[in-house]
Amino acid sequence: MKNKKWRLLAFMTIIALLVLSACNSGDGGDTGSGKAPDMGEKEEQEYDFLSILTGGTQGTYYPLGGSFANYITDETGVKTTAEVSQASAANMTALKDGKANIAFVQTDIAYYALNGELMFKGDVVDNVSAIGALYPETVQLITLEKNGIKTFEDLKGKKVSVGAPGSGTYANAEQLLEIHGLTMDDIKPQNLDFAVSQESLQTGQIDAAFITAGTPTAAVEGLNAVAKVFVVQVEDDKADALIAKYPYYAKEVIPAGTYGLTEDTSAVSVGAMLAIQNEVPEELAYQITKAIYDNASKLQHAKGKLIKAEKGLDGIGIPVHPGAQKYFDEANNK
Repeated sequence: MKNKKWRLLAFMTIIALLVLSACNSGDGGDTGSGKAPDMGEKEEQEYDFLSILTGGTQGTYYPLGGSFANYITDETGVKTTAEVSQASAANMTALKDGKANIAFVQTDIAYYALNGELMFKGDVVDNVSAIGALYPETVQLITLEKNGIKTFEDLKGKKVSVGAPGSGTYANAEQLLEIHGLTMDDIKPQNLDFAVSQESLQTGQIDAAFITAGTPTAAVEGLNAVAKVFVVQVEDDKADALIAKYPYYAKEVIPAGTYGLTEDTSAVSVGAMLAIQNEVPEELAYQITKAIYDNASKLQHAKGKLIKAEKGLDGIGIPVHPGAQKYFDEANNK
């Protein structure tokens, strides 16, 4: 009799455990309702840190990136830092490889990456989307007044910094030389970053440098502090020919007073934008975009006044992240 009681007790215990287990599995996990489990908490845990790739310390990306990182940290609660990098092309590759979450990039380079062209031939980047457009990046051909270089044709046989092979600056230099009937073989190309270009111009080791960055650019301002800077202008007919062949360019003017220039200087520009990994959750991408564009007017850099939500989709040649699109839809429909 005693054994029967124990068997009955054990049986009832098993039944109770099965009922309890069934109840627990149904709490918040009802697959019959068609509602996916809430992944918000998981997403926040996955992104307790974000990195923004910028460029060299003497360019425009780096100081803006530091400010953006602070805004994102404050807005999202996710610790965000700005990191020095080799800029546009390297940044797209780093995003593709999962080595960063957000990056500054030229609009033309983002286009090449998505379509597998030029430096991305055979290496398509299709897991990256846009946060938004920022400001024009002027392609500046910088020299010193004492060097006597006044036109692109004067570059023949000269030592010219053209940026790292595969960089956005290198592509810009190559295309501008092409429009002026020149190639890299007509000059003595030097693969230098902005800071080294500044030092090399100052010491006479090079004769000129291509620098693609928002104006005023720190490296050029630093150079002008110790020597008289001259910016070689792009004539209207050459700018028209460039834009006809490469439509992501636009005409630009470097205003008088910049780098001590006494008159406006005609130039061309591409766009600066921010790119982001597709896998960043929509809500987080929305908060990142909001943090940047809602706070851009606080930036101390001159380019801050150009970063506006109403221009955030201008010139974007790659898909926009759904979270960023959500922000722009809200901001531009107020």
